[in-house]
Amino acid sequence: MASVPDITDTERWVIQTTLRERYGREPAYQLADADIRLHAADRELTTCPVFFWQADDGCSFVLFKTGEQHYRCQFFYKPYKQMGTGIEEYDDLAECAVAILQAQADYAAEQRGDLPSAGP
Repeated sequence: MASVPDITDTERWVIQTTLRERYGREPAYQLADADIRLHAADRELTTCPVFFWQADDGCSFVLFKTGEQHYRCQFFYKPYKQMGTGIEEYDDLAECAVAILQAQADYAAEQRGDLPSAGP
């Protein structure tokens, strides 16, 4: 089983810059590892490096590095209800980060009643 490469300085810079633009201040994020299935049929878990941060409204964000230039993302307010962008994997970290921030902003606006519900 191939290991997932660690997060690079360039990837850190991308996240710092994207979060600074979104929140208007120096971002506070953590680096961690998560054990996930890279493919639905996998029986074994693969350790992947992740970026993790929390927004002021209590929303948590996780961006997983799943390979060389491969990323997944999700956000959640409660661990049992995880949400994403509808795209399983990105090949561009900036696109992944912007997409998850936009998905969360849309979700929050919908919850406030600022956007019509996308559901049935």
